Amino acid sequence: MKFIHTSDWHIGRLFQNISLLEDQLHVLEQIKNYAKVHQVDALIIAGDIFDRSVPPADAVEALDHFLDEISSELKLPIIMISGNHDSSKRLGFGASHMRLSGLHILSQLSDVIKPVIIETATGTVHFYGIPYHDPVEVREAFACEVSTYDEAHTFLVDQIKQVRVAGVPSVVISHCFIDGAEESESERPLSIGGADRVSYQPLEDFDYVALGHLHGPQYKGAEHIRYSGSLLKYSFSEYLQNKGVTLVELDENGLVATEHLPLKAQKNLRIIEGLLDDILEQGKDDPDNEDYLFIRLLDKQDILDPLGQLRKVYPNTLQLERTQFILSKGSQLKADVSLKRTEKQVFNDFFKQVIGHDLTEEQSTLLLDIIAEAKGVIEGKE
Repeated sequence: MKFIHTSDWHIGRLFQNISLLEDQLHVLEQIKNYAKVHQVDALIIAGDIFDRSVPPADAVEALDHFLDEISSELKLPIIMISGNHDSSKRLGFGASHMRLSGLHILSQLSDVIKPVIIETATGTVHFYGIPYHDPVEVREAFACEVSTYDEAHTFLVDQIKQVRVAGVPSVVISHCFIDGAEESESERPLSIGGADRVSYQPLEDFDYVALGHLHGPQYKGAEHIRYSGSLLKYSFSEYLQNKGVTLVELDENGLVATEHLPLKAQKNLRIIEGLLDDILEQGKDDPDNEDYLFIRLLDKQDILDPLGQLRKVYPNTLQLERTQFILSKGSQLKADVSLKRTEKQVFNDFFKQVIGHDLTEEQSTLLLDIIAEAKGVIEGKE
């Protein structure tokens, strides 16, 4: 069989107060096309379906429309688990009824030992879902003694191992943080101080492990224990990541192959670095000038309204950094003393940007007299 492994959709997410819903729908359409082209047998979503536990109405409507297309048009089974951004109870509403139409929502810990069974031309595959959980939830659900995230996750994996059928390929879907995997700034920490990390070793015996939570596509411990990564770049720390979904192929003996299928965002997240004039010139002919941008300016002179100038050619400039500033104690910006400039230099930069040329010699002399007079007044007060 073939299936698509995806995760961390975060439907309804805002990026610096900009709704990403249109961008998300753009890449979801690509997933639908991949499902058609590769003739997959199932779609697996490993948690963080929504961006928050009470998603906005338009996010719910968009997801409902997409899932209906997959289920009714493609007749494709969908298996999803809840992530740490989801409300397991809200996401799981009506799950028992939806199962009849091929939508399997695994959001309750009590269901971890109940596989979703998919029958294909090459045989049967069992899918087990481990929704996001903390140690307290596992103790309450199973009356067991676990005190850490690792112990709780391992306990649930062991429950699955006790019931899985020998000779039938088995897939585990889990929303967790595998120890040692690479994280991004946009992921919400599961706990403080790294206590949320879990071991990959208990998962090695399964034919494939579809992970969610970390936004960068990667595997950890073994190539069949994989994060598909998020739909989009959700922070500038992810700007080099190649977003996509994972195409997985199994046969009666287990895993055959995995393939990363890239997703192309409608508006990419980019970081541009350079001098203001060069960036402005580049932006005039940039076919992707609508991208979401973080711009680092290397100019050493003072600049009048750099953000306003940049947004004339790059309207979605969301963040600006001046490299001649450094961060001081208390997170306050101060000028780098190595780049300290005189009052005359600062005013001349301002004058040139407004008027279009440097100060004349006469204007420079007048400026220096005014500066000296102002300093004298201040010193006199002191």
